[in-house]
Amino acid sequence: MEFVNIDFQYSKEVTVINEEQFNAHMRLYEGYINKMNEIDKLLMEDTDLVQANSTYSKYRGIKRGETFALNGVILHELYFQNIGGPESNPDETVKKYLSRDFGSFEQWEKEFVATAKASRGWVVLAYDVRSKRFRNISLDAHDVGNIAFSTPILVLDMYEHAYFLQYADKKVDYINNFMKNIDWNIISDRM
Repeated sequence: MEFVNIDFQYSKEVTVINEEQFNAHMRLYEGYINKMNEIDKLLMEDTDLVQANSTYSKYRGIKRGETFALNGVILHELYFQNIGGPESNPDETVKKYLSRDFGSFEQWEKEFVATAKASRGWVVLAYDVRSKRFRNISLDAHDVGNIAFSTPILVLDMYEHAYFLQYADKKVDYINNFMKNIDWNIISDRM
């Protein structure tokens, strides 16, 4: 299956990022799509399976690139899908689940923002199937920090490429604007 980018369109209702920042981010996302297609093509060819080695081998490099690029595609798609207009509010079901696992919705918000401040790559509100609870997870890279048996619910890109053109070093302003621009209908559907 060939990867095709989702045709996300900029909207002035998406107030967390401006059009210039959005377009730059989309070019990066398209790069992950292209790399996944390249990696899949390599995996279909003779990748020297006999020489596979955990220290260094062509196959190891391709497999490491595969997880990085694939998560780059998926996380960006989830991120772009869960940003929306400022009119959306969490429904009672979302509030109930987050209150159950964090003490209150407001406490979840505080912890999500703190996780974002502490993250180098991504912050993900995920449902951890093993412990049967929601967790705010910090990923330092697309493929570093993921919980193996979890479902991403809310995704925030904390790489500098996601905000630096617009916010420069004002990371907290980006986080706060993101929190005002969540499409809670998408979050409710993911729960």
